[in-house]
Amino acid sequence: MVGPVSDEERNSFAAKLKLGFVLLVALSAGLITLQADAGPVAFVGASVAGGLVGVVLVWIAFPDREELADSEGVDDGPDW
Repeated sequence: MVGPVSDEERNSFAAKLKLGFVLLVALSAGLITLQADAGPVAFVGASVAGGLVGVVLVWIAFPDREELADSEGVDDGPDW
């Protein structure tokens, strides 16, 4: 029988998921430069820029559990 998922396992999975997401965006940006026959400097530059964009996207798409817990009690406005 499978027990509940511990916080350590949950945090480890979330970190791996976030890292994979950033690497996917970075690699995608780099591969686009290869389609345009750009040089290795452009590939590295686009990959680094894609990594930075990936970090921002992870920050937006995957909020921290503490932030979610804090926002549950926030009033979203009038109930019409």
